[in-house]
Amino acid sequence: MKKRVIVCLIVCIAAVMSATAQTAESYFTAGIEKAQKGLFKEAVDDFTKAIELNPKYSEAYSKRGNAKSDLGDKEGAIADYTKAIEVNPQYAAAYYNRGNTKFNLGDKNGAISDYTKSIEFNPQDADAYFQRGYVKNDIRDTKGAIADYTKAIELNPQYADAYYSRGNTKSELGDNKSAIADYTKAIEFNPQYAQAYYNRGFAKSALGDKEGAIADYTNAIELNPQYAKACYNRGIDKSALGDKYGAIADYNKAIELNPQFAEAYYSRGNANNDLGDKNGAIADYNRALELNSQYAAAYSNRGIAKFNLGDNNGAIADFTMAIEVNPQYAEAYFNRAMMYGQQGKITLSCADLQKAKELGLKQAASMIEKHCK
Repeated sequence: MKKRVIVCLIVCIAAVMSATAQTAESYFTAGIEKAQKGLFKEAVDDFTKAIELNPKYSEAYSKRGNAKSDLGDKEGAIADYTKAIEVNPQYAAAYYNRGNTKFNLGDKNGAISDYTKSIEFNPQDADAYFQRGYVKNDIRDTKGAIADYTKAIELNPQYADAYYSRGNTKSELGDNKSAIADYTKAIEFNPQYAQAYYNRGFAKSALGDKEGAIADYTNAIELNPQYAKACYNRGIDKSALGDKYGAIADYNKAIELNPQFAEAYYSRGNANNDLGDKNGAIADYNRALELNSQYAAAYSNRGIAKFNLGDNNGAIADFTMAIEVNPQYAEAYFNRAMMYGQQGKITLSCADLQKAKELGLKQAASMIEKHCK
């Protein structure tokens, strides 16, 4: 009789344990479903119940960390990823997600350390190499970044973002030709990649291929009609090719999309000035300076426009402001020297010419030879 009771007891305990495991799993599954629907708070509750029933449930800690991260609780997310790793020290995904969260909190070295552990336990994870490369680039380890992007591409030859990011790093290093090759691969694998078209256009422009740059900016705008920077840069290259009216049309669009775009007002001012509309240019420089009072080039170019309209004192005031904002602005010293010279203020003119010469402006040296001996 006693033996029979013991057997029943064992069976009952086993049944309870089985029911408990199933319940933990069911809470976990419910949490996954809620997270997929964007119900992150409710998902956290379900993952918490799963953990209460099974404190060694590493996947539940990790998923709860994901949900907390989506709710903005980054510190809580890190605590959960850390617990998941304590339960399962080889949990590559937990290291990866903790790395992402650390990076979001500004802990870049901590993020790199976690991506490295993730790679150790899952060497085929292209995303971990990509993310580590991204953070390395952010801390200016460009060589390490390129190596990681390259490894990500080896593991996933169609990894458009890895080609794109490697192209960015190469471009930052001045290797625009190789950067263009990477942007082209990114576009091959993602033809809707507006940013890749834009950056390829930027690299082409840097190499002097203005027509190619304009074509890429146009593709970027077609894919993203709200792309103010692409409109602006297309305007810059149109202006460089002599199409001032086309440039103004692009600057207008950039300003329409982003009314706070000081550079677009400044560049439109330059185009208006080139077309002889000095007052229109000054109005644009005024707006650029309203948006950015530290815009030295806008002060300087407004000064030139004022000089062309006969307002020499206004021009001097603007060149002076340009110098105050940027004491290394050789052209502003030179232009102010010309104004002082016209007013017969030779001592002031020669002092400005000397400063411009010290800052490396060659034409200042010849002017000193002519007028300051």
